[in-house]
Amino acid sequence: MFIIRYDLRVPPGVGLSRGEQYREAIAMAKWGDEHGIAMVALSEHHDTDDGFMHSPLTLAAAILGSTKNMMCNISALLVPLHDPIRLAEEIATIELMAPGRLSVVAGLGYRPSEFEMFGKDIHARAKDLEDAITLMLDAWKGGEVTYRGRRVRVSPAPETQPNLIAGGSVPAAARRAARLRLPYAPALYDTELIDIYLTEAKAIGFETPTVAVGQGPGLVLVSHDPDAIWNRWGEQMLYDAQVYESWQGPENSKSSWRTPADSVDDLRASANYAIVTPAECVELVRTNGAAVLHPLVAGIDPSVGWETLELVVSEVMPALAEPG
Repeated sequence: MFIIRYDLRVPPGVGLSRGEQYREAIAMAKWGDEHGIAMVALSEHHDTDDGFMHSPLTLAAAILGSTKNMMCNISALLVPLHDPIRLAEEIATIELMAPGRLSVVAGLGYRPSEFEMFGKDIHARAKDLEDAITLMLDAWKGGEVTYRGRRVRVSPAPETQPNLIAGGSVPAAARRAARLRLPYAPALYDTELIDIYLTEAKAIGFETPTVAVGQGPGLVLVSHDPDAIWNRWGEQMLYDAQVYESWQGPENSKSSWRTPADSVDDLRASANYAIVTPAECVELVRTNGAAVLHPLVAGIDPSVGWETLELVVSEVMPALAEPG
């Protein structure tokens, strides 16, 4: 399976316009849908110098509206930053338009500046997340529910149950996912967390626990000349990695996308940033079962992303279809 990932960050001083990047993202998704790419994955952050995508539900609606088969996953939606009633309505609306094609990982959030910006208490975020998830699951069934003393009705309710997944990479998050009887998507493959989730599920009689976690690089670009891409765009990708790393702390250090790097050479040596030839991409997919394409990473020229997509379709997919 091939996944296109977007966070739509553009480092300060880079010439690519925000509007151009967003329009290219939708065009790439539409083209990918027509050529067998299965999913687009989106993220959410706020108050950043590089314009990290802040409205993934809006972009998800645009992508799903311009495609016929492609799935869209938001990983993660920072639920405590939002009004949960509006979230319930917005997700219900997308589900009505594109039934079964949206999945949402409900994330906790961790950057203090984001909570300050929205006037939210970062210390209350675990309760806010659980209350919001409970509200959404109940409200999507139709009829009236109560949320913190208020009457709530999501009308129209979705005709099919939205695919909500619990995120988080600490033991409390694993137990919460089981308690809420949701699939669980930790931010990295961690057998301890998975065991905690499965154990809690068994203890409460949750009979269908599901773990959704990928393995392999967080970024794949495909080119006949990977060195040329590293030489031209390596510094922008280093910015991408270093800013994300600067946000991390002891409480949220478990993430497969963390890539400590002091130089482009460090980034090249990491397991997360894979700029590969078509033949190398074939082996990567055979090993991991999927590849996460990141065609607009760090504000690179969209032509690099288009080259990746076209090589995946013209060379990688046909090779994967061959025996052996």
